[in-house]
Amino acid sequence: MNHVVVVGAGLAGVRTVEALRGRGFGGRITLIGQERHRPYDRPPLSKAVLFGDAETSFVDTDLTALDVAFRPGVCAKALREGVVETTEGELGYDGLVIATGAEPIRLPGDGPQHVLRTLDDAHELRAMLVPGARVAIIGAGWIGAEVATAARRAGCAVTVIEAAATPLATAVGTEIGARTQRWYDGIDLRLGTMVRSVDEGGVQLVDGEFVEAHVVVTGIGVRPAVEWLADADLDLHNGVVVDERLRASLPDTVAVGDCAAWWSRRFRTRLRVEHWDTALNAPEVAAATLLGEEAVYDPVPYFWSEQFGHMVQYAGHHPAGERLVYRGGPEGKWSAVWLTEGDTLAAVLAVDRPRDLVQGRRIIDAGHRLDVERLVDPDVSLRDCVV
Repeated sequence: MNHVVVVGAGLAGVRTVEALRGRGFGGRITLIGQERHRPYDRPPLSKAVLFGDAETSFVDTDLTALDVAFRPGVCAKALREGVVETTEGELGYDGLVIATGAEPIRLPGDGPQHVLRTLDDAHELRAMLVPGARVAIIGAGWIGAEVATAARRAGCAVTVIEAAATPLATAVGTEIGARTQRWYDGIDLRLGTMVRSVDEGGVQLVDGEFVEAHVVVTGIGVRPAVEWLADADLDLHNGVVVDERLRASLPDTVAVGDCAAWWSRRFRTRLRVEHWDTALNAPEVAAATLLGEEAVYDPVPYFWSEQFGHMVQYAGHHPAGERLVYRGGPEGKWSAVWLTEGDTLAAVLAVDRPRDLVQGRRIIDAGHRLDVERLVDPDVSLRDCVV
């Protein structure tokens, strides 16, 4: 293998470059990225950058020292075996890394709507969060809650519009979402409310009401950025379908990050996880696979969110659980744990209880059974609940 092309210059793409060099690959590497910025982390965009606590979140890597041909502002347009077609011509390869991430879903309408995906998005939105500004946020998921946190902190008049019965319903279910409703104090939270369109001056609801807003932010999820692969001889289903080694169906091709739908041995299902931890750790396996080494990607998925003064951390895959139990009441620090039929831990969501998250992730990894009677006592550590 003489030339590896990495399509996507986010964290997953950059870490794959580093992993290739770290494993001794001495051939050419070309990294192309749609944005003109150098590679950066995305999680700080909805936290430190949006809050005004930081200007950038650039990844600390030296592409020159890694001998990488970095081509910012270049988009991949199509793929055929051995060739990536880009906005600046064709790129031949004999190893390919697909790391094009995901794109925000937008709503119908001719009015301006902001999303939060890029560094430019964060800077543009931050400039508009000023005292007294009316801000309408569509979606009370992870991003919606973090933007609402920043807008309230900036002194804006905030309305959050959510189609589900509670915040975070799509992510972790309405039962847990109901526990977070109290966090929206001072915010006009509209639950069970559908949006018809984003229009000039605000948001048109399905019931006919018009919600006036200076700023409209759409945070209703993302789609894997794989449209450029539509005509490629590649298995696509909710992203690029890859095996447990992150191999795609096209020879000498791997996929990592938000666009990769990988097979999990642990949970016996296909997962596509849109979070930083995946972009950070999957590249080691992708690089090993591309170089013909044996490696399997089978993590306990993890992510976190900072919202309304709370640190929310999650590990595991809760659809694998059969029942939900709580450690602590909703008025303070608490955790939710999902148990399988055999009382092993499928997932844990910890609110201001970082120790539960750390111990829970290790327990999921090890597959230990738990004593449920001890588990529901928040004063008993999770590790002391192991049978």
